[in-house]
Amino acid sequence: LGKGFRFRYAHQLSGGQRQRVAIARALILEPSILLLDEPTSALDASVQAEVLNLLEEVRRRRKLTFLMVSHDLAIITHMCERLMVMQNGEAVETLTASQLIGHRVSEDYTRNLLRASEGFVRA
Repeated sequence: LGKGFRFRYAHQLSGGQRQRVAIARALILEPSILLLDEPTSALDASVQAEVLNLLEEVRRRRKLTFLMVSHDLAIITHMCERLMVMQNGEAVETLTASQLIGHRVSEDYTRNLLRASEGFVRA
């Protein structure tokens, strides 16, 4: 983001620009863990890719850990090594991204989630 963004209001920015500003604001304090709650849910596919690439770059450079909340299995399997499936606020299964992709799950709820998300592809 350029320096000119300091003087712009939220309604003057695109969804992707607002997301980048939010990420920049979160990184100012140099955290070791960054909570990302549906970081790309309101963005179109091309802007999603830009934001995900930005997050990957920032994670690599700053050695960050992400705690990501999302219903988008393609993004989760792309961004996360380990994941936890939750139902009604409780963890029902912990697994790796490769286990999820390979449908090697043990809980019925996780199987139903996969079935409902049929066709998800690792980005």
